[in-house]
Amino acid sequence: MPDLRLVTYCGLYCGLCAQCSRIPAQARTLAETMRKEEWDQWGREMPRFKEFWGFLNWLGESEADCSCRAGKCGPGFCAIRKCAREKGVEVCPFCDDYPCDRIAGLAKGYVMMIEDGKRLKRIGLDSWIAEQEARRGTGFSYADIRCSPYAIADK
Repeated sequence: MPDLRLVTYCGLYCGLCAQCSRIPAQARTLAETMRKEEWDQWGREMPRFKEFWGFLNWLGESEADCSCRAGKCGPGFCAIRKCAREKGVEVCPFCDDYPCDRIAGLAKGYVMMIEDGKRLKRIGLDSWIAEQEARRGTGFSYADIRCSPYAIADK
């Protein structure tokens, strides 16, 4: 059984989300730079520093909590997650209704989502996860090609 912790029900890969990859690393780098400059000591005197410092440290550790399946990432009300669980599918591309209207709507923002889903179904989860990890190793993130849902709503 493949490790699905980083595989969303809809067929995205959490390891390619900036919140799970780039942002935590950047937050840790910023926090380390600020510690070297002793901001953790003298910054406490600045307004809202305590909240900022707490948030920065949370961001640095946030990749450990990235998991659609555990309900720790993505909106709690996600209708796709609910539907997949009700239908008993591990990943939406394995559903007979793929791509449904919900997936098609989400895919407007993630332009490679449906083709990636078709590939997942064709090559299997283990091979697909390996491909996604290879993508992750290049530094790729969905944010590189993601379309804003706000821009889509205007069309």
